[in-house]
Amino acid sequence: MTTLLKNGKWHNSKGELEKVDLLIQNGKIASISSNIEENGSEQVIELDGNLISAGFIDVHVHLREPGGEKKETIETGTKSAAKGGFTTICAMPNTRPTPDTKEQLEWLNKRIAETASVRVLPYACITTRQLGEEITDFTALKEAGAFAFTDDGVGVQDASKMLAAMKKAAAVNMAIVAHCEENTLINKGAVHEGKFSEKYGLNGIPSVCESVHIARDILLAEAAGCHYHVCHISTKESVRVVRDAKKAGIKVTAEVSPHHLLLSEEDIPGLDSNFKMNPPLRGKQDQEALIEGLLDGTIDFIATDHAPHTAEEKAEGMEKAPFGIVGLETAFPLLFTNFVETGKCTLKQLLEWLTIKPAEVFNLPFGRLEEGAPADLTIIDLQSKSAIDPGDFLSKGINTPFTGWECKGWPVQTIVDGKLVWQKGSVQV
Repeated sequence: MTTLLKNGKWHNSKGELEKVDLLIQNGKIASISSNIEENGSEQVIELDGNLISAGFIDVHVHLREPGGEKKETIETGTKSAAKGGFTTICAMPNTRPTPDTKEQLEWLNKRIAETASVRVLPYACITTRQLGEEITDFTALKEAGAFAFTDDGVGVQDASKMLAAMKKAAAVNMAIVAHCEENTLINKGAVHEGKFSEKYGLNGIPSVCESVHIARDILLAEAAGCHYHVCHISTKESVRVVRDAKKAGIKVTAEVSPHHLLLSEEDIPGLDSNFKMNPPLRGKQDQEALIEGLLDGTIDFIATDHAPHTAEEKAEGMEKAPFGIVGLETAFPLLFTNFVETGKCTLKQLLEWLTIKPAEVFNLPFGRLEEGAPADLTIIDLQSKSAIDPGDFLSKGINTPFTGWECKGWPVQTIVDGKLVWQKGSVQV
């Protein structure tokens, strides 16, 4: 099938917005030019001057299936991703059962093939059932299609187990991706240990709970010769540790979530569990350090940590409600409006943090807007403004702290492998 996208705009090699047409053939970008003539045999999509980007990549999402279908499914989560402009997402393994065997991962990939709207690359567990004890069969899981290895949701507490896992990952040329928490320092916390926890008399999770685990793992990764990737970095100390490790030549990469860039504990309006996530919203200095780290390259890219929960669960209050917020449908407009429009970063930088940077870190063939690349494309209206309304979400989860925020930069069409999978005004293409 041949599709012609007419009258779009793209970032040219000079970093300027330029009028462009784009031709798709057999799921690939066949041509990019200022004018491509119609020949009458192709499907033509008029873009009306909207931006063409490579499809967004999110290496940190929770689809909940199997076991948590009340919160989200592969079907609803990937529809949410498509609406947010994401064409490739990587699903975390904290499901029930977990993808810790070849058979379970094969089942998961079959389910993805049957129900997903966008490309889903599943993680496999570092340890059986994420219990931190028995290391899984990395070779078999890689053969079954694992994207990388993680016990996301819990940190691997035993250093000897983590070192052994890193050596196994290095042997099969795969990454260890870590949720970093030292369990002895969690303190049964619901929020960051800081001004907010003190004001409301809540147990707080200290910054060192995260940073000490990152420091440990970086040294283990150096010893193992392993690619080590830090999930949802949130503290200034963590940024400093990663920056020092990169200067030392250790193969460590890191991601940051939009909510940690946009919010701090000072923005929490009260005991609203839609502001409860893990890692928690930290102090203002942490937020500033994350922005600085992203801009200077210490932090490699942005990932949403899309974590849907039911309204009933989130209604249990700040102490008892589960951690997590949704993010796939709001990530780009929030960041475009609050970072690009305010001059904190350029549009080129934002697009790279959502496309080519995660692709480079994990050696993926996606995230590139060039001839011959897979036709994974996101079309974005940079001009019209509208407020975030959870009632419009395609995700089952409506747990967001950004309700009512006025944003520009909304995706209007999403294309995966040359196929239109979502467009504004349509629930399903």
